[in-house]
Amino acid sequence: MDAKIIDVAAKAGVSPATVSRVLNQANGVTSKTRDKVMKAVDELNYHPNAAAKNLRQQKTMNIGVIAQDINNAYFTEIIKGIENMAYAQKYRVFICDAENQPEKEREYVTMLMDRTMDGVIMITPQLSDEEICEVANKGYFIAVIGRNIEHPRIPCIYTDNVKFSRQVMEHLLACGHRDIVFLNGYPEAIDSYERLEGYLKALKDNQIPFRPELVENGDFNENGGYEAMKRLFDKKIPFSAVFAANDEMALGVYQACAERGISIPDQLAVVGVDNNRISKYVTPPLSTVNQPKYTMGAIIVERLIDQMNDNQYEDKRVFVVDSELLVRGSSNFARK
Repeated sequence: MDAKIIDVAAKAGVSPATVSRVLNQANGVTSKTRDKVMKAVDELNYHPNAAAKNLRQQKTMNIGVIAQDINNAYFTEIIKGIENMAYAQKYRVFICDAENQPEKEREYVTMLMDRTMDGVIMITPQLSDEEICEVANKGYFIAVIGRNIEHPRIPCIYTDNVKFSRQVMEHLLACGHRDIVFLNGYPEAIDSYERLEGYLKALKDNQIPFRPELVENGDFNENGGYEAMKRLFDKKIPFSAVFAANDEMALGVYQACAERGISIPDQLAVVGVDNNRISKYVTPPLSTVNQPKYTMGAIIVERLIDQMNDNQYEDKRVFVVDSELLVRGSSNFARK
């Protein structure tokens, strides 16, 4: 059970009013009393309920953005949309790189609970829905990009991973491919299993048996895609196309193919996801799924700022944005 202000007061041997004065940095409290209260706060892991705080309290005008990997272009384009829209509304944005580590995510969320930030935007979080809802239940402002969390106070924006993954597969199947590799991201990510779900549904819809040996984990980065392809080549199993769950892994596929003298798309078709800037400049240009990343960032921060202030658009909580399959030179080769 979460600690309450009365619990802190009892442990420190002071009144709840004194605890409140300490937490609000008011005058009239001795350093000895302040130290006792803060020690009790730490030991009980107490976080004041933001909803119960004085609404006239000074805002920080800071918004935290927690990304999984800021080296990945998917996150950088979203962050650019967030930063530009926030700046236009006089908010500062602080970027937190969780490095795909849930524990680092939790630490950054604590910054919100310690009032370092007015609100936090989580991009494809690895924390569970329950953990994120618990933060919102305490009155803190939090928004999510990449999945829908069922909570009335958590704005969300995402694309339909299953839908566009099926579109990618239908494109490859229409080109005559049957043995299609799926390069997955890190297993904790919802994008990973939703895109895998789309892959599996397309196989089932077309009465094509699922071959588990054609699924490899590439961890959503270029080196992971490269290593996954090396493992696939070493298996010496037949396949004619690769559906990579993001463009970073697809670039790793290009590298592995170049080392083995495999021609794209003549010998191997490749499709990625995200439409990263470099995708149209590689040779051949990479077929990919365009997600409006900048727009997603701008929309969600605008909604979060509205929620933290007037909340005029309370009824608009969930935004589902369309994606588009861009067929380029890496997959527009029909097999005979």
